[in-house]
Amino acid sequence: MRTILRSFHRDGKVWEVAAKRARKGRKFKIKLMEIITTDLLNSLTDKALKNDRLRINYNFHKDLSDKCQRLLNAMEPGTVMPIHHHKVAEMYIVLRGRLKTNIYDDNKNIVESCIIDPKEGNFGVQIEENKWHSVEVLEHGTVIFEVKEGPYIPHETGGILE
Repeated sequence: MRTILRSFHRDGKVWEVAAKRARKGRKFKIKLMEIITTDLLNSLTDKALKNDRLRINYNFHKDLSDKCQRLLNAMEPGTVMPIHHHKVAEMYIVLRGRLKTNIYDDNKNIVESCIIDPKEGNFGVQIEENKWHSVEVLEHGTVIFEVKEGPYIPHETGGILE
């Protein structure tokens, strides 16, 4: 049992100060939710710019073995995203910025392409499992929310189209 004493916001997170009756009123903090803020997106963009790959992930899932992988991916123009596929469907929702998503056949021919830009009314894309795809970042400060079934599996042999 716990009794909520108060809740507060810090670093884009909501915390509660609670007392556990069994501990005679000793206080501790509990993270209740994480809020995606402009400050968080700006911080990730700064980190992506300093990263050699020009992108950085911010995982919401606790472990790579979790059944649902949920993350922010801050990406900058020039980041290299090889043509690849996953054994599960994948979804991107653009929170900020603009990117191009391509679907390929086995011979590296583009069979479908779209620009994802919330300002143009295109917010995201779902890519079915085993579809060769890549993204091209078209605007500085692009951040996507990415979801796919877990656990995380690194690209196995044959997962990247050579």
